Amino acid sequence: MYDEDEPRFTDDLGRLLLRLGLGAVILLHGIDKILHPAAIEFIARHVRAAGLPEFVTHGVYIGEIVAPLMLIFGVFSRLGGLLISINMGFAIYLVHRSQLLQLTEHGGWQLELQGMLLLCGLVIALLGGGRLALVRD
Repeated sequence: MYDEDEPRFTDDLGRLLLRLGLGAVILLHGIDKILHPAAIEFIARHVRAAGLPEFVTHGVYIGEIVAPLMLIFGVFSRLGGLLISINMGFAIYLVHRSQLLQLTEHGGWQLELQGMLLLCGLVIALLGGGRLALVRD
Protein backbone atom coordinates (compact mmCIF):
# COMPACT_ATOMS: atom_id res chain seq x y z
CA MET A 1 0.00 0.00 0.00
CA TYR A 2 1.13 3.55 -0.70
CA ASP A 3 2.24 5.63 2.30
CA GLU A 4 0.95 9.17 1.79
CA ASP A 5 3.90 10.65 3.66
CA GLU A 6 6.39 9.03 1.27
CA PRO A 7 6.87 10.71 -2.12
CA ARG A 8 6.00 8.44 -5.02
CA PHE A 9 8.34 7.64 -7.88
CA THR A 10 5.84 9.27 -10.24
CA ASP A 11 6.24 12.56 -8.31
CA ASP A 12 9.98 12.45 -8.92
CA LEU A 13 9.49 11.41 -12.53
CA GLY A 14 7.19 14.39 -13.01
CA ARG A 15 9.81 16.71 -11.54
CA LEU A 16 12.44 15.20 -13.81
CA LEU A 17 10.30 15.70 -16.90
CA LEU A 18 9.51 19.28 -15.90
CA ARG A 19 13.20 20.01 -15.26
CA LEU A 20 14.34 18.46 -18.53
CA GLY A 21 11.59 20.07 -20.60
CA LEU A 22 12.01 23.58 -19.19
CA GLY A 23 15.79 23.28 -19.19
CA ALA A 24 15.93 22.21 -22.84
CA VAL A 25 13.51 24.89 -24.04
CA ILE A 26 15.35 27.72 -22.26
CA LEU A 27 18.83 26.37 -23.09
CA LEU A 28 18.01 26.52 -26.82
CA HIS A 29 17.31 30.25 -26.42
CA GLY A 30 20.67 30.66 -24.68
CA ILE A 31 22.52 28.75 -27.38
CA ASP A 32 20.88 30.99 -29.97
CA LYS A 33 22.20 34.05 -28.15
CA ILE A 34 25.72 32.63 -28.21
CA LEU A 35 25.46 31.83 -31.92
CA HIS A 36 23.84 35.17 -32.80
CA PRO A 37 25.49 37.94 -30.76
CA ALA A 38 23.17 40.53 -32.33
CA ALA A 39 20.50 39.15 -30.00
CA ILE A 40 22.50 40.49 -27.05
CA GLU A 41 22.55 43.96 -28.61
CA PHE A 42 18.75 43.72 -29.02
CA ILE A 43 18.47 42.97 -25.30
CA ALA A 44 20.98 45.72 -24.44
CA ARG A 45 18.83 48.30 -26.27
CA HIS A 46 15.83 47.31 -24.17
CA VAL A 47 17.90 47.35 -20.96
CA ARG A 48 19.19 50.85 -21.74
CA ALA A 49 15.69 52.06 -22.67
CA ALA A 50 14.44 50.84 -19.28
CA GLY A 51 17.17 52.87 -17.55
CA LEU A 52 18.93 49.79 -16.17
CA PRO A 53 22.72 49.40 -16.10
CA GLU A 54 24.00 47.67 -19.22
CA PHE A 55 25.66 44.83 -17.27
CA VAL A 56 22.12 43.54 -16.61
CA THR A 57 22.12 42.46 -20.26
CA HIS A 58 24.59 39.68 -19.53
CA GLY A 59 22.29 38.17 -16.92
CA VAL A 60 20.61 36.49 -19.87
CA TYR A 61 23.52 34.05 -19.95
CA ILE A 62 22.82 33.06 -16.36
CA GLY A 63 19.09 32.71 -17.03
CA GLU A 64 19.41 30.92 -20.37
CA ILE A 65 22.64 28.90 -20.09
CA VAL A 66 23.60 28.32 -16.45
CA ALA A 67 20.11 27.92 -14.96
CA PRO A 68 18.85 25.47 -17.61
CA LEU A 69 21.97 23.34 -17.16
CA MET A 70 21.29 23.34 -13.42
CA LEU A 71 17.81 21.94 -14.14
CA ILE A 72 18.93 19.40 -16.73
CA PHE A 73 21.59 17.99 -14.42
CA GLY A 74 19.51 18.40 -11.29
CA VAL A 75 22.04 20.55 -9.45
CA PHE A 76 20.51 23.26 -7.22
CA SER A 77 17.25 22.89 -9.15
CA ARG A 78 15.34 25.27 -6.90
CA LEU A 79 17.84 28.04 -7.60
CA GLY A 80 17.85 27.20 -11.31
CA GLY A 81 14.06 27.43 -11.46
CA LEU A 82 14.12 30.75 -9.63
CA LEU A 83 16.79 32.14 -11.98
CA ILE A 84 14.72 31.13 -15.01
CA SER A 85 11.66 32.81 -13.51
CA ILE A 86 13.63 36.00 -12.89
CA ASN A 87 14.98 35.84 -16.44
CA MET A 88 11.46 35.47 -17.82
CA GLY A 89 10.25 38.33 -15.62
CA PHE A 90 12.91 40.56 -17.16
CA ALA A 91 12.02 39.34 -20.67
CA ILE A 92 8.36 40.14 -20.11
CA TYR A 93 9.14 43.54 -18.59
CA LEU A 94 11.79 44.61 -21.10
CA VAL A 95 10.42 43.23 -24.36
CA HIS A 96 6.82 42.07 -23.98
CA ARG A 97 5.15 44.38 -21.47
CA SER A 98 3.02 45.99 -24.18
CA GLN A 99 1.49 42.54 -24.81
CA LEU A 100 0.73 41.83 -21.15
CA LEU A 101 -3.02 42.31 -21.47
CA GLN A 102 -3.39 41.28 -25.11
CA LEU A 103 -5.00 38.17 -26.58
CA THR A 104 -4.14 36.37 -29.79
CA GLU A 105 -6.59 36.23 -32.68
CA HIS A 106 -7.67 32.82 -31.31
CA GLY A 107 -8.39 34.10 -27.80
CA GLY A 108 -5.21 32.89 -26.08
CA TRP A 109 -3.01 35.12 -23.98
CA GLN A 110 -0.37 36.85 -26.11
CA LEU A 111 2.30 35.92 -23.57
CA GLU A 112 1.24 32.36 -22.84
CA LEU A 113 4.66 30.91 -23.69
CA GLN A 114 6.54 33.42 -21.58
CA GLY A 115 4.01 33.03 -18.76
CA MET A 116 4.24 29.23 -18.82
CA LEU A 117 8.04 29.32 -18.77
CA LEU A 118 7.98 31.72 -15.82
CA LEU A 119 5.45 29.58 -13.93
CA CYS A 120 7.30 26.33 -14.65
CA GLY A 121 10.44 27.90 -13.19
CA LEU A 122 8.50 28.89 -10.08
CA VAL A 123 7.06 25.38 -9.73
CA ILE A 124 10.56 23.89 -9.81
CA ALA A 125 11.73 26.53 -7.32
CA LEU A 126 8.92 25.46 -4.97
CA LEU A 127 9.07 21.68 -5.47
CA GLY A 128 12.79 21.13 -5.95
CA GLY A 129 14.46 18.67 -8.26
CA GLY A 130 13.26 15.48 -6.59
CA ARG A 131 15.08 12.21 -5.98
CA LEU A 132 16.10 11.91 -9.65
CA ALA A 133 18.42 14.93 -9.41
CA LEU A 134 22.17 14.74 -8.97
CA VAL A 135 21.99 17.08 -5.98
CA ARG A 136 18.73 16.92 -4.04
CA ASP A 137 17.38 20.17 -2.69
